[in-house]
Amino acid sequence: MARGAKTRGPRLDRIALPELTDADGSDLRAGDSRDAERFTDCDLSGRDLTGIGFQECELRGISLSDTQLRGASVADCVAGELHAAVFSAPRSSWRDVSVEHSRLGSVELYEATLRSVHIDGSKLDFVNLRGATLTDVLLSNCIIEELDLGGATVARLGLRDCRIGTLDVTRATLKDVDLRSSDFSAIHGLEGLRGATIDDAQLSLLAPILAAHLGLNVE
Repeated sequence: MARGAKTRGPRLDRIALPELTDADGSDLRAGDSRDAERFTDCDLSGRDLTGIGFQECELRGISLSDTQLRGASVADCVAGELHAAVFSAPRSSWRDVSVEHSRLGSVELYEATLRSVHIDGSKLDFVNLRGATLTDVLLSNCIIEELDLGGATVARLGLRDCRIGTLDVTRATLKDVDLRSSDFSAIHGLEGLRGATIDDAQLSLLAPILAAHLGLNVE
């Protein structure tokens, strides 16, 4: 296995929330800007919250199925136990955000921007990050059926102790992407793996896929 420069991991800052005001979410509207609020056990399913902004907020036990979050901005926030069959937030912006113990089905984050984001202990079905920009992102202890990074620009992404069904990196641009310690059933767009780091065991598992990709006969 070729050895290059050491892979740099994601740089994540500690999120320190100020004193928060409790809110029930009933008055949330598209385009709102909400600061230093705590939302707990709210059902926001089906709501149009296009362009909404959350700054220094905590969100716990929120239902977000079919909630329209296109163009939303989330910064310096902590979230947990989020639930959505369809999580729709294309072209949204996420900066200094922590998400844990959440269950999301179809996650639409295409053309989104994620910077200093940590997702831990969550189960995600289909994650669409096509054309997105990811910088300093860590996914840990997650189960993901399909992770689509097609056409994405990715720097300092770590996948730690994750189980991923299909990883698609077609036409992706990767730098300092650490795939070690995670399991994959299939990888699409092998040429897009340039810039990723794998371990020796993963290389052995990838060998048949690489041979097929290169048109090699192994006898």
